[in-house]
Amino acid sequence: MAAATTIDEVILQLEQLIDDCIKRGDRMGYFASLYYKVTVRVKEGILNNEFEDGPRMERLDVFFANRYLEAVQQYRSKQSPSGPWAVAFAGTRKWRVVLLQQLLLGMNAHINYDLGVAAVDACGANDIQGLHKDFLSINNIIGSLTYEVTNEISRISPLLSLMGLHAANGQSVLIQFSIGNARDGAWSFAEELYGKQAAERANCLSARDTSIKKLAEALKSPKGLIKITTFVIWVFEWKSPRKVIRAMYSYKKQYLSTKSGKLS
Repeated sequence: MAAATTIDEVILQLEQLIDDCIKRGDRMGYFASLYYKVTVRVKEGILNNEFEDGPRMERLDVFFANRYLEAVQQYRSKQSPSGPWAVAFAGTRKWRVVLLQQLLLGMNAHINYDLGVAAVDACGANDIQGLHKDFLSINNIIGSLTYEVTNEISRISPLLSLMGLHAANGQSVLIQFSIGNARDGAWSFAEELYGKQAAERANCLSARDTSIKKLAEALKSPKGLIKITTFVIWVFEWKSPRKVIRAMYSYKKQYLSTKSGKLS
């Protein structure tokens, strides 16, 4: 599949991916469902002039989304995506990696690794600091919709609230994962990567890949009492990937129907 060049093409490719995941019963559709909703919300923001520079935001969104879509294609064709995505996709093949972990693994790879690269590539020869405000905006959208979806999936994962029992556990990445921290780290990474070429860029990407992959492993395989809690959550969670994706997709359909006048 060719890389998307517009946000409408991104939305279409995500729709195709979600439909394919439903047919396959593929849990890769969990994060795709969340990301689809994020992309639609970004398009809405562009049409409503919510961003400092709408065309630049679309360019950033397209660069950002293409990294995810390319990683999906690489994994499915037995190639090697980035380390963080390799761990995230491997998690979709392990039944006891619960829905919350699936979403966090996707966000870890996409924000902590992809977003900084996409920001650098989208700004081209322009000063990356000019992108900062819209960079923050796209993260605010991811954050707000993630918490919205977390509330929505309580029907799919009825014991998800048990994670709250570990709120004071500062040692677990699964509990302490923060979109705000991921955003700040992604921007610092973008500033570090900006201007680097050839081997210097490759070395910077490799180091980031290694560190974010370690975070992914911690998200996928929690230890101690949190491991027990995720098992209990898994016991009561819906087991059919098709049913889960369809339920999440119905939320998106409802969301889109309320915005149809703005997105047409």
